[in-house]
Amino acid sequence: MPTASSPRKGRAGSTPEPHRHRQVAESFGEDAERYDRTRPSYPDALVERIVAESPGPDLLDVGCGTGIASRQFRAAGCTVLGVEPDAKMAEFARRGGTEVEVATFEEWDDAGRTFDAVVAGTAWHWVDPVAGAAKAARLLRPGGLLAPFHHVFQYPPEVADALGAAYRQVAPDSPVDVDILKRALDAYQALFDKIADGIRQAGEFGEPEQWRFDWERTFSRDEWLDQLPTHGNLTRLPPDRLATILDTVGAAIDGLGGSVTMTYHTVAVAAVRHGTG
Repeated sequence: MPTASSPRKGRAGSTPEPHRHRQVAESFGEDAERYDRTRPSYPDALVERIVAESPGPDLLDVGCGTGIASRQFRAAGCTVLGVEPDAKMAEFARRGGTEVEVATFEEWDDAGRTFDAVVAGTAWHWVDPVAGAAKAARLLRPGGLLAPFHHVFQYPPEVADALGAAYRQVAPDSPVDVDILKRALDAYQALFDKIADGIRQAGEFGEPEQWRFDWERTFSRDEWLDQLPTHGNLTRLPPDRLATILDTVGAAIDGLGGSVTMTYHTVAVAAVRHGTG
């Protein structure tokens, strides 16, 4: 399942709580094909480390969306079950060969099944961090790995400014703070800290670690404008307002020579369940 364009702020700058905003989380399936086509996969090094740290190949992918991460773990030799609340996203993932059950993670009936690893690709922010970690602990075999991970991408300043101007024009009350796109990793650290705190509160894991993988990808103007409507609150904008945002951002990318290079940080918060097999 996808992320919003930026972490959602609470009142007075409080820690973001996007898991309380299900209407955004469950809006991405309206164009599942576009989402799967345009969203980047995860670094091979991340997949390899999770597989290496897991005590076995049985993996649960929470908020699996269209199956982007699930396919990568299956290719690495894992047996993957996905849980996804959006039925349209789940159906797309099934067409790609991933077994998926439709439910939110907190309400999902595990039917007594257990796993070697529980992961979530840019989706754990839609899960209650305390209840989610506690449920993961119940599902994991002793020594099993909980490893939610997120893509964080950094806009060039010129494109971030254009996106901010467009938002102020068409959605002035939007909760998205576009300015943080210029310092995305710092902004997301509050989310990673909240995930780690939830894991600690579960009381069943060792101390959480952060694993970070840095990389870049250059998108043509058309490639980025194809992906942009899959981000956060843009999925719910009327077509005319979305068109204004795309035109404004497209003009900014034209000003950079017709392409934009995004700096990505893929960050996992990983912890091992106590006990031995």
